[in-house]
Parts: sequence; C-alpha cells; structure tokens
Amino acid sequence: MTVVPLAIAVDPRYCRWRHQFSLFISHDPWFRPMAIQAARKYPNLAEYYQKNATKFWDNFYKRHKNKFFKDRHYLEKDWGQYFSDDANSANVKVLLEVGCGAGNTIFPLIAAYPELYVQACDISPHAIALVKSHAEFKEDRVNAFLCDVTVDNLLERINPSSVDVITLIFMLSAVSPHKMPSILQNIKRVLKPDGYVLLRDYAIGDFAQVKLENKNQMISEGFYVRGDGTCSFYFSEDFLSTLFFQAGFNTVDISTYCKQIKNSHKNITMDRRWVRAVFKNLE
Repeated sequence: MTVVPLAIAVDPRYCRWRHQFSLFISHDPWFRPMAIQAARKYPNLAEYYQKNATKFWDNFYKRHKNKFFKDRHYLEKDWGQYFSDDANSANVKVLLEVGCGAGNTIFPLIAAYPELYVQACDISPHAIALVKSHAEFKEDRVNAFLCDVTVDNLLERINPSSVDVITLIFMLSAVSPHKMPSILQNIKRVLKPDGYVLLRDYAIGDFAQVKLENKNQMISEGFYVRGDGTCSFYFSEDFLSTLFFQAGFNTVDISTYCKQIKNSHKNITMDRRWVRAVFKNLE
C-alpha cells in the first residue's frame, strides 16, 4: 500500500456557491428551504452542514430513536483482542466510543467484556439520552456525555493518556474532511502512548455514494449531504492511512470489505463497501 501526500481537494464545480445552490434547488425540492437558509449565512454548503450537524443528527435520533442501526456484535469477532483484559495488568481496560449514537457499539461490548469501562460521547443530546435510558446502562460501566469532537476538547472530560482503545464506527465520515485532522489530534490527547484506534466506515465506490452522486448531492470532493441534512464522506485506504500517519499514528491493518446486497422488493443489487482499519499511537 502506498502512502500518498494528503490533499483534501475541493471540486470547483461544487465550491462555487451559486452553482451548489442551483443544483440543490433544481434536483431536489426538499432542499429548497434548507439551501435558502444556508445561502444567507454561509459561503458554501460544507460549512453550513458542519455548523448545523448537531441539529441534523439530533433530529435523526429523535426520528429513528434506537431502531435505525443494528447492534454491532461483529466487533467482538473482528477486534476481540483489543477489548479483552490484559492478563499482565490490574487496570481496567478503558474504551472511548466517539459518536456513540444510541449505543449500538457500547452495549454489545460491555455484555461481552465484563471488565471493560466505556467513555461514550456524541454530538446529539437525544442520542446521549437514548444511551442513558437503555435497559443495560450502568453508570459504573459507561460514562455517556455530550461532545462535539470537532470543537470540544476531550481533555475537559477525560484524563490525558488514559484510554486504551478508541472506536470510530461510521463516525469520521460524518464530518467535513477539513475537520478530520483536528479530530485525530483531539482523540490522541486522551489515548495512551501504545493505544489503538479501531475504525469502520464507508469506502469509496459504495452504493450510497453512487446514489448521492447521481443526485448531485456532493458538496466537496468525496463529501455528500443526505436528504435529512446529515453528511457522509467515502474513504480510500490511501487517504485514511495518510490522514492517520500525519496525525502520528501507524497503520496496523487496513482493508476494504465488499458485499452485494439484493433488494428483492425494489429489484436492485447494491454493492456496499466499507473500510476497516486499526491504527496505533506512535507516541
């Protein structure tokens, strides 16, 4: 795998606000009030959706509650060794889940690993409320708190170099690529020198990306907005490896997982693509 210089390019077709505005108005009437509001305050769509991410994600969890995502029991199979207790250490292993949502990562893990302690944060107040109202929520196992990691310093809630493992499960793709380096620096401050970051997210060429591309919903290179105002970025392995390397992480493992899913009702076959990666703190 080749590590290439990280350049977050912005497609000039979409950077010019007037062009963006006309695309959204003409191709999807649902966007009209949203785009008009954005045009009054922000020079481009990426900035608008980033600034209003809390509102859009909070609306998402108010609408879907804990029904949208399935519990991620596959994490135990994929990365069990990172969650297991260290036989040579008397300390409890600490996990930080960034973008915890309704707890679909948290609760399968604390059930499988009784000694695991979880710090969990999310940008959505409603998501945090869903976690705390979960039947399996216990304050001595989970500390769930509101945090926008693009602007809020994690050190205000977590001690420096105190976290063993950080999970980013379909989280990093939700923010503008220009914000990703600062997020990695933020999480790095609370991660132990030999700690790990586990990532699973959308890969370039995914069916959802193609669908958004066909609807002219790209707001910068590789970064798209959905109909509900939430956003998604689609990663290549080289992009991710370079992004983390420049933030002081070594790539332990990275691969792209591809799966065809048949929707018999709509008579379509969807090519889904996800990237899975493990990164180690170099400090």
